[in-house]
Amino acid sequence: MECGSKIITFSSFLLILLTLDQSHFIILSHSKSIVTSLPGYPGELPFKLETGYVGIGENEEAQFFYYFVESERNPEEDPLIFYLTGGPGCSAVITFFYQIGPLSFNFDNAPENITLTSNPNSWTKMASVIYVDMPAGVGFSYATTKEASISSDSIVAKQANDFLRKFLIDHPKFLSNPLYISGISYMGIVTPVVTLEVYNANERGDQPALNIQGYILCSPLTDKFMDFNSRIEYAHRMALISDDIYKSATENCGGNYINPQTSNSLCIDSLQRYEKCTSGINMEHILEPLCDKSDVKPYCREYYYSFAADWANDEAVQQALSIRQGTIGTWEFFNTTMHYVEDKNDTFCYSYDIHSSFSYHKKLASKNCRALIFSGDHDMTFPYVGIEQWIVALGLSVDSPWKPFYVNDQVGGYEMRYTQNNFSLTFATVKGAGHSVAQYKPEEALVLTEKWLALKTYSVDSM
Repeated sequence: MECGSKIITFSSFLLILLTLDQSHFIILSHSKSIVTSLPGYPGELPFKLETGYVGIGENEEAQFFYYFVESERNPEEDPLIFYLTGGPGCSAVITFFYQIGPLSFNFDNAPENITLTSNPNSWTKMASVIYVDMPAGVGFSYATTKEASISSDSIVAKQANDFLRKFLIDHPKFLSNPLYISGISYMGIVTPVVTLEVYNANERGDQPALNIQGYILCSPLTDKFMDFNSRIEYAHRMALISDDIYKSATENCGGNYINPQTSNSLCIDSLQRYEKCTSGINMEHILEPLCDKSDVKPYCREYYYSFAADWANDEAVQQALSIRQGTIGTWEFFNTTMHYVEDKNDTFCYSYDIHSSFSYHKKLASKNCRALIFSGDHDMTFPYVGIEQWIVALGLSVDSPWKPFYVNDQVGGYEMRYTQNNFSLTFATVKGAGHSVAQYKPEEALVLTEKWLALKTYSVDSM
């Protein structure tokens, strides 16, 4: 996919708006619709769903599409979660329908008949959630200029802040709700940046003040050296490599497994042995089959991703979601030009310009802030051992030592809590889960997050 595939001229965009029915003409900066039904779901939706666009930039050249679901419990008081999907470049559809959203796809008769079913483990059972297609060129979001289609980690962080502020100005009844910034996978690089800026904006006196309480990260990428480097230790802990291979690597590579000196033949040999043992492993869940994406089978998770495009490209679906006609070509699950893999260089439309978000965590540790960071213990993409390493490096005090948490009287995983003055950080692993924890272990992810949110007594005194 080229970034330019989702660029339309500003004049064309105005023409699109002018040709809309007068009753649907809404100010460019934020158009929104209440969606009461969706193709594939029987009857009216049992929750309040709003979709729309928020324009960012001097002339609102970047148009970000979002899905907003009010809490199904108590939207007046429940937390508000602003959720950033990973990649970068993955559509919010994966978060909404495959992970923590109120609906799930039923693919029993796909692709001829794709139906929708309610998700009993949706995070909207306990919070109002904003799911956004970001950056521009992802999902239903688009740019009206070439310049606005070019993005980076730092640009996404700024645009996310601008989006959130505009959204809450337009939804003032949620301004007093406790706010959490959340992200998964690659958005572990961006989410702490966004969170810190919200705190800083409040301290500057920017209006309106936001009731920021903290952030939530699932399987986050934090440091592009530490996280990828930790795969060797993880592979050893999980018996994917032998004691001999691990000992050889640790002795010969000096703790650097991702940027070894080419002249260090002993280290190179150790890493080749590691690669031989792990190249056939599914990094997102080491117990699941490794599938060739060009020829996936029904037992592969990727097989079911492909049907999302059939649903999202359906004209009736786009009409129900109030998608602006002519703003995108073919909807795609993720933008491959933006999607990051280890050691990937910048592309013509995306710059990976934040190498580590560790310093932002360090600054947040001086705020009146809470953090929940959790990971699947079978995830090798960004293994929990790397997350443990940078959390320990924050120098926090252990407030509650490592212990199990329970779901239905069974161990759901393990957690521990760190503190420093008014900052607290809970780190947890979810037993048996892979990279997208809520996709593999939805009930455990919900119980863990809901319990953590309930520990806080909320007020607006910090605003």
